[in-house]
Amino acid sequence: MSILVFGRTGQVARALLDQADVTALGRDAADLRDPETCARAIKDHAPAVVINAAAYTAVDRAEDDSDTAMQVNGAAPAAMARTCASLAIPFVHISTDYVFGGQGSRRWRPDDPTDPQNAYGRSKLRGEEGVRAAGGRFAIMRTSWVFSAQGANFVSTMLRLSETRDRLNIVDDQIGGPTPADDIAATLLTMAQRLLNGAQGGIYHYAGQPDTTWAGFAREIFAQADKTVVVDGIPTSSYPTPATRPLNSRLDCDTTISDFGVTACDWRTGLSRVLAAKKDST
Repeated sequence: MSILVFGRTGQVARALLDQADVTALGRDAADLRDPETCARAIKDHAPAVVINAAAYTAVDRAEDDSDTAMQVNGAAPAAMARTCASLAIPFVHISTDYVFGGQGSRRWRPDDPTDPQNAYGRSKLRGEEGVRAAGGRFAIMRTSWVFSAQGANFVSTMLRLSETRDRLNIVDDQIGGPTPADDIAATLLTMAQRLLNGAQGGIYHYAGQPDTTWAGFAREIFAQADKTVVVDGIPTSSYPTPATRPLNSRLDCDTTISDFGVTACDWRTGLSRVLAAKKDST
């Protein structure tokens, strides 16, 4: 199948390029700040399926740049989805746990009420709404805490800090699932194929297991990387940021597993792959 991917340098886009023969468009070919360029790109390439792996992901900056975030994360996916619907092309889109309010302790299900607490979350929810309203065949994957061997992410930050620090304060009351980008890419490709084969689609969740905190994630990074760094857990209140972060980012992935036949990913195994890839690249 011919696959058109929006995004080229992000973590998931790179993983898609590694795993499949896709046409990946960077900003020079399709600037999501101008949604109509995305619509034209779909018409020009006429793919069998479209995957949107591009997004405005600067969560804190979005608080002061909400118009751009809303254009990239809201208007652009809606324009993509409308074009796909008009051409009967399945559309696969990545969203986020940040569309939820972050209360409670149970895992969020795809049909739970949304209540984003920051500008980034609101922009991603707007994108979801636009995709659903387009009327085509689609699958939305909400995921969380993405990491890979490339790009800026929590793993890279922890490894960088470990070079100069032997003790770190890390937030220990936000709970979620770190998710390897290569597992996300593999599941997106499965979703795309199933949609082409007639699957109904809808909104799905996909996140790494088991649930942990940022402090727990950091401890596992240092343990696997053989770094001697003490991690002191702190509350979110001790680490204020411009954008409110959800305390509960747990995602229920049962329908994704059952509808698409994928397996739950263990983020600790994915972390081992990432660390090995980083070691090989040095």
